[in-house]
Amino acid sequence: MSHRRRLTASMLCLGLTLGPVVGMHSVAFAQEALPGVTQEPEQAPAEKRGRITPFNGAALPEDEVLRLQPPVDAKKIQTKAEEPVKPSGGVGVFDRMGAVLPALPAEKPFEGKPDDAYGAFQRGYYLTALEIALPKAQLGDAAAQTLVAEIFSQGLGVAKNTKDAAFWYEQAANAGNPSAMFKYALILMDGRDVPRDRKRSEEMMKKAADSGNALAQFNYGQLLVADMPGPKGLKAAQPYYEKSAEQGIADAQYALSQIYLNVDGIDEAKRETARQWLTRAAKAGYDTAQLDLAIWLVDGVGGDRNLEEGFKWMRRAAERGNVVAQNKLAHLYVNAIGTRPDPIEAAKWYVLSRRAGLTDPALEDFYLGLEDDQQKAALDAANKHRPS
Repeated sequence: MSHRRRLTASMLCLGLTLGPVVGMHSVAFAQEALPGVTQEPEQAPAEKRGRITPFNGAALPEDEVLRLQPPVDAKKIQTKAEEPVKPSGGVGVFDRMGAVLPALPAEKPFEGKPDDAYGAFQRGYYLTALEIALPKAQLGDAAAQTLVAEIFSQGLGVAKNTKDAAFWYEQAANAGNPSAMFKYALILMDGRDVPRDRKRSEEMMKKAADSGNALAQFNYGQLLVADMPGPKGLKAAQPYYEKSAEQGIADAQYALSQIYLNVDGIDEAKRETARQWLTRAAKAGYDTAQLDLAIWLVDGVGGDRNLEEGFKWMRRAAERGNVVAQNKLAHLYVNAIGTRPDPIEAAKWYVLSRRAGLTDPALEDFYLGLEDDQQKAALDAANKHRPS
């Protein structure tokens, strides 16, 4: 039997106001990855429109990331269906890059002394790396101490020993190694294997940040925001976010986009780059940035509206498992915003977001108005879906 109902007027716009603000309970940090390994945060909840609000992000290995929630323009999205998106005919790599790359400059000869321990570590010969590095570490070599700490911390080729790792991180940090200073600052903050010391942790984090460690720069900015809530803290953190963002830390790029767009007194030249920074964070695979970029593109925040691009970014975030993006993607399919109308795809994404606990009366009304076979097709598609 059909459960067809009339599509309500509330479905004619993409609602962007979400649930209550999540309170900040603790300062959280981004973990530093091993060489060649990229760590990505999971989906984080969305917040109220038009505010920058610190909140607890999703957990990375052993730690969390403190994030800033983007504002959303209060304008409703137009309801007029756009022309169907034409499939791409395919482009080559140079077309996608925009131009042929110039020849690489001649490689400069390496004049330093090769690090045999680190070379073995990079190749996965961890016991060999430890055998070479440990005598150097005992003689006070900060780089060797950091390498030994990393091997014990990760349990690479040996039994994991966080106490020994903390000892060697401390030695290397005291000797001025930026990476070790960052790691030891995290240990001091959490009180793992050493007495918790917030003051010393913050001092160590600042030294690491001022020494150029990108993750320390981002996390020291987070500490400043936590210690000084509001515009004062955001402006104090801005230089550290900028340095970290330039080094490719997506969390810092995301935070910078929010500061540039929303904080008073920002230079207009920087304000105009807010969407560029958000795009860089989105391209790095940060699904919350992908969700926000989709909203900015659809609403025309920080630049011109582009419904088709907004749809693509919304789908990308939804495919990665971002629940809010899944809900918003259903709205885009229902209202043919940036894509063709597709009731089964709309219902599929609504079902996925509903299963994750995000309720939406308007989408529920839409779903109940579908034919039985359409509901079944949507449920089958939702059951087969796996986050990318």
